[in-house]
Amino acid sequence: MAHLDRREWLLLSTAAALNLVHPVMASTATNDTIRLALNENPFGPSPQAVQAITAHLANLSRYTGDELATLTNAIAAREQMPSEQIMLGENLDVLGLFLSAHGGAGGEFVYSEPGYTALVDAVAPAGGVVVGVPLNDRLENDLAALAAKINSQTRAVYLVNPHNPSGTVSDTKEFIDAVRDMAKRTLVIVDEAYLEFTPDFEQRTVAGLVREGADVAVFRTFSKIYGLASLSIGYTLAPKALVASMKQMGIGAFFGLNRLSLVAATASLNDTRYVASMRDKVAAERESWHQLFRKRKVRFTNSQGNFVFFDAAQPHAKVAAALAAQGILIGRAQPPLDTWVRISIGLPEENAVVRKAVADLLPPV
Repeated sequence: MAHLDRREWLLLSTAAALNLVHPVMASTATNDTIRLALNENPFGPSPQAVQAITAHLANLSRYTGDELATLTNAIAAREQMPSEQIMLGENLDVLGLFLSAHGGAGGEFVYSEPGYTALVDAVAPAGGVVVGVPLNDRLENDLAALAAKINSQTRAVYLVNPHNPSGTVSDTKEFIDAVRDMAKRTLVIVDEAYLEFTPDFEQRTVAGLVREGADVAVFRTFSKIYGLASLSIGYTLAPKALVASMKQMGIGAFFGLNRLSLVAATASLNDTRYVASMRDKVAAERESWHQLFRKRKVRFTNSQGNFVFFDAAQPHAKVAAALAAQGILIGRAQPPLDTWVRISIGLPEENAVVRKAVADLLPPV
């Protein structure tokens, strides 16, 4: 990649600083509130992660040291990828701004809508243009329509698989083949934040395309199935040139990552039984929701994430307000699917309470 000019450096340095502040949902909620809005893992992190955090509390006066290399090496071994292709941190927003700044204003970013917008929201300060593509009739990524939007101005295609908010996953072969084909024309960024909730995660991931040398980046996070949302740690697998350019800015450097998040993430990767347990617990709770929807003849997606998505047949605002009055917080509205509702999977006792509240709001059969 070419060197960035002064304007690009300023924009990206600002983004790097802002990335240290994790957005929180403003709320006047009490401790009794059932919070099912942000797709957190209410079952908590691995006990091994908690032990690792406790063991390092005495070192908070010191900057991060070998912990960064230890986590990077653990990821490299897991992904069968050199460390030069790994960038630590929750960096979707910085990646979006970086790509929009590099090459000047007017670069286009193609994504599915409604969808998670951290990356595409970040492109505006550098003059990036967001190109939204509606989901297909199954509320999945419309791969053919996304590919059709790629042109000479496209900087990247951004996909979430399983999709957020629908939770749908594309057919494995179809998805990997489509990403490989699109990557011949532009960078394809695949957000796999929820992929480890699927039982066939290893087959569905497109990390193999990164290993093949395709123009593909894969984002993963420890905020979902690993239960480390408050520590804000993830990683990106990407072509060496892209990782090197972002590391020149200090992205993924020791001073931008805290020791506790690094040791907790490393311990989490080592606890494979914990991940399998979380997958099973979430799947069981999700199926209880789907049983309700089938019984009440409610349209819903075949969500594979730690949330459900369904058509309440009434405005989202009405449903959200009714539930909020009962101390229940749910996901935001997802225009143009104005009657659809996303609810995160909570603890079993929370889910039981919320399912009853939702059942009372649904139209009679």
